Amino acid sequence: MSFHSKLPRVGTTIFTVMSQMAKDFEAINLSQGFPGFGADPQLFDLVAKYTKDGFNQYAPMSGIPELRDVLAVKTQRCYGYLPDPDQEVTIVSGATEAIFCAITTVAQPDDEVILLEPAYDSYEPAVLLAGANPIHVSLRPGDFSIDWEQVRHAVNFRTKAIVINTPHNPSGYVWTEEDLKQLAALVRERDIYVISDEVYEHIAFDGRSHFSLVGHEELRSKSFVCGSFGKTFHVTGWKIGFCIAPKELMTEFRKVHQFVTFSTVTPIQHALAEYLQNPAHYESVSEFYEKKRDFFCEGLKRTGLDFKPAQGSFFQMAYFGHLSASSDRELAKRMTQELKVACIPVSAFYHDHQDPKFIRFCFAKEENELAEALDRLQNLSKIL
Repeated sequence: MSFHSKLPRVGTTIFTVMSQMAKDFEAINLSQGFPGFGADPQLFDLVAKYTKDGFNQYAPMSGIPELRDVLAVKTQRCYGYLPDPDQEVTIVSGATEAIFCAITTVAQPDDEVILLEPAYDSYEPAVLLAGANPIHVSLRPGDFSIDWEQVRHAVNFRTKAIVINTPHNPSGYVWTEEDLKQLAALVRERDIYVISDEVYEHIAFDGRSHFSLVGHEELRSKSFVCGSFGKTFHVTGWKIGFCIAPKELMTEFRKVHQFVTFSTVTPIQHALAEYLQNPAHYESVSEFYEKKRDFFCEGLKRTGLDFKPAQGSFFQMAYFGHLSASSDRELAKRMTQELKVACIPVSAFYHDHQDPKFIRFCFAKEENELAEALDRLQNLSKIL
C-alpha cells in the first residue's frame, strides 16, 4: 500500500534535533527557545489552588470568561483597544495552534500566503495543509528588516494572507510604526488578511515599543493577533496562548479551533486570570530579558562572532561568515560536539535552507549557564 504524505519535505524539526544533540553530547542547550528557569512561585501556587479546588474539567471552547475578560483589559492597557471578550478573544493551546487555526480559517486551496523569511518553521506546514501555496519573501540581510518593495511585488490576485512576526524569531527585529503603515497600505482595499505572531510582545529592548496590530485601527479589522502566556511567564510547556480578532473572523476561527483542541487546560486558565490582574507581572518582562541580552552580548564580543544586539525576543543571532566557509549546520554540529554549546543554524528558518552564515542562541537561561557557554565559545577559533 502506498501512502501520500501531505508534508513530504517535513522531518523532525531542527529544534528537536539540536536539543537531542545537546543532550547526547552533554552540551549547554542554547538552541531551543525555552527558558532555563522557573516562573514566579505565585503562579505555581495559583495553579495548585485551582487544581485542588476542583477546576479540572473541560473549559468552555473559547476559554474561561475570567481569563478572556482580564486579557481584554490587558490589551486595552497595552495597546489602547478593548476587544469584546465574548466575541473577539479565544484562549488556545499555544500560539502555534492559534497560527494554525488562523491560517486554516482564511486560506483556501490554491490561495497564496506570504511568509517573510527567515520564518518560524510552523508557518509553511500550516499553509500547505490548508491546500494553499506559500510565497517566500526574504527579509533584508544584516538587520532582517522588511523590504516592502519585495513584499508588494509578491502580491497578486491569489494572495489571501500574510504572516508576520514581531518581535521576530530568529532575528529579534522589532517592527516600527513605519512597518505597520506599509502593511496597512498593502492590504488596503484588498481581500488580504494578516496573521500576526506576537508571542514576544513583552520582550522589546532599548526603549522600543511593541506595536501590536490589535492597536492599529485599520489593520485590526483584518488581523488575527496570536500571543503566548508561556513565552511571557516562562512556562512554555504549559502551551497556553490566545487569539484576538474581529467578531466575523473569530466566529470562523472558533469553528476550526473547536475541532483541533476544543478547549485548553482549565486550572491554568483560572490561575492566569488571577495572575494577570497585576500588570507588573508582564510589564517587567522586557527589563528582565534586556539584562540577560546585555550580559550575553558582552560575552559574545570575546568570541570573534559578529552581531548586532537583538531588538527584542530572547534570541541573539551571530554572523560567522568572516570566520569560516562552513555551513551553519556543520558549524552548529561541531559547536555542540566539541565546544559543548548548542545553537540553531538559521538556514533552518528558510524554505530552501539558504545559508546566510548566521547562528541563533537562546539567552533565556540562568546567568551562570550563559557565562559557562560564553567561556566555551571563546574557543570557537579552534574548531574552525
